[in-house]
Amino acid sequence: MNAPSAPKKWKFALLVWCFIYPVITILSMTVLPLLSGLIPPLRTLIMSLILVPLMAYFYIPYINKRFFVWLRK
Repeated sequence: MNAPSAPKKWKFALLVWCFIYPVITILSMTVLPLLSGLIPPLRTLIMSLILVPLMAYFYIPYINKRFFVWLRK
């Protein structure tokens, strides 16, 4: 049985960008105003603590499942 080929990097990068852009925009509009009194490194830390798990546990698995065939063409 053949192992599936690795996804094309440019396609995967494009899909990640397409999914991460709206999330960053929404977080910037909703969460950043609440953090305005904090220093920039702390704001970035909090934003990344929200964004990275979202990507790792929800968006990346969804992208891999939903676009499996297209990613490997």
